Amino acid sequence: MLHQRTIRAIALVMIKDTNDRLVAVSAFDADDRDAVYRAIQSRRDVRDQFRGDPIPDDVLRRLLEAAHQAPSVGFMQPWNFIVVRDKALLEQVHTAFSKANAEAARLFTGEAQALYRSLKLEGIRKAPLSLCVTCDPTRGGEVVLGRTHNPRMDVYSTVCAVQNLWLAARAEGVGVGWVSIFHEDDVKAVLGIPDHVEIVAWLCVGFVDQLYEEPELALKGWRQRLDLNDLVFQDRWNSKPTSGS
Repeated sequence: MLHQRTIRAIALVMIKDTNDRLVAVSAFDADDRDAVYRAIQSRRDVRDQFRGDPIPDDVLRRLLEAAHQAPSVGFMQPWNFIVVRDKALLEQVHTAFSKANAEAARLFTGEAQALYRSLKLEGIRKAPLSLCVTCDPTRGGEVVLGRTHNPRMDVYSTVCAVQNLWLAARAEGVGVGWVSIFHEDDVKAVLGIPDHVEIVAWLCVGFVDQLYEEPELALKGWRQRLDLNDLVFQDRWNSKPTSGS
């Protein structure tokens, strides 16, 4: 066993070494900056606009690399990505969705239920592939730097990976649709996912030629985008910024 003084000395040397590896950064130029915001603003949750052609391996690799570059608490990188192309497996997952979707429809009443039933909420059969994105809470050990007081930080980290992939996909002309309507145990059984691993996202992935100009649920009358001014507080909850803040 290393003596504590030795461990501290090694840590100090490593910290100095990492400080020596800082590199200069600056704001993006206008074109690059605008491209980032364009990807953010034009990204859509795709359900029915997928083309049938396959995603080339190099494109898929770039998307997965983008996801893997996401920030994670304690650098634990809790994610895994299961690439699903097998039609039989996709059909089983679609069956799991259909069961849960019927249950969900019954939670709404009247016009809301009718509108819900009219919405297409997945592209499992139409997209050429799906990605099951998971979170392994054990990857960083029992005590994870940064997760000591918020045990859900591993899941939040995995969501960052999903968002990275989604924005990279927009830049590649690839559409992504997040399916969340299923019982987790049903999909775990289909894919053989261990009990302790959590499914964070089922993503339908495929090239698209068209996207809605606004979020589909807004265009079809489910909900509208909230006004950002109503969501920004100053210093304290529900305290509105003063003019010029």
